[in-house]
Amino acid sequence: MREGLAGHEIWAKCEGSSIAFVQRAIRESIGENRWNLLDRNVEYHLSVSDVAEGDDEDVPLGKGRLAVTIECGGAGYLKMGPAIAAMEEEAAGLGAAFYWPLTYALYRVMRIYNHDDAFEYEERMKEHAEEDDNSREQCEFPEVDKALPESIRSTLTSEDRRAFLRHARQLLRQHQGGRFGSWIAHLQKIDRLSRIRLRVDAAFREEGGYDTIPLPSLVVSFKDHDAIVACFDEESQYMLEGTAEPTLGIVFSPQEPDEVRTAVHMVRRFIALNVALFEMVEELVEWEKHHGGTHLDRGEPSLRTA
Repeated sequence: MREGLAGHEIWAKCEGSSIAFVQRAIRESIGENRWNLLDRNVEYHLSVSDVAEGDDEDVPLGKGRLAVTIECGGAGYLKMGPAIAAMEEEAAGLGAAFYWPLTYALYRVMRIYNHDDAFEYEERMKEHAEEDDNSREQCEFPEVDKALPESIRSTLTSEDRRAFLRHARQLLRQHQGGRFGSWIAHLQKIDRLSRIRLRVDAAFREEGGYDTIPLPSLVVSFKDHDAIVACFDEESQYMLEGTAEPTLGIVFSPQEPDEVRTAVHMVRRFIALNVALFEMVEELVEWEKHHGGTHLDRGEPSLRTA
């Protein structure tokens, strides 16, 4: 209430329950439309607690501190192949110019599963097969390289990455008033928001007993059921075996207004970026229904939302 996150009218609706008060304040702060957008696309869990998860039991943070965390239990899904092909038809290089800045922007904020992860998985499969001569002949490798559009494959090893990204952003600006201006506007907003530092708090990570890095918030493929999706579906079977770090984690003292404001600011930025991302995802899906000539069929693999 001190920070303006909730008022007396919300408290009056909660019949004296502080937990209900906090939950309602958070939900109303996010807003129904944004809440429903995220709920349709990704499985996030936001919590405020005075403990960090330990190896065997929860570890109290102590000194009156609290931690606000956002964890991902089901990744969103973005299929980019049709959009990239359409943008490449509009102007050579435009599809790649859209894909790479989006990839780097998301990398700054959340864990995504894309061609890089699929390449790593394919390489591990080959290494294991080489160690076992019998299994090598029986293995069927995913061939991730063939799943990439030519415009993406040809830019995988750009020698001067900074120069390439500068050119990509220039090309996007040239076309921001064109057919795909709305997609470019979403990307530019995501890029701006991603430059706000939204890291997992180091102290919280050290005090918690986390076995693995955060689970992916987004699976990025080029076609439904392509090699990237196949690699993710295989790897996701083991992702829930350990305790994953939260996607976002901030430790703060409720008695320190500056720390509270920082925590609130980081959560708001994280939500705003995800809203921009999944607004774009839904726009791409809707565009493909009318222009892509295919009906989306994602199946129900583990850790991936429908």
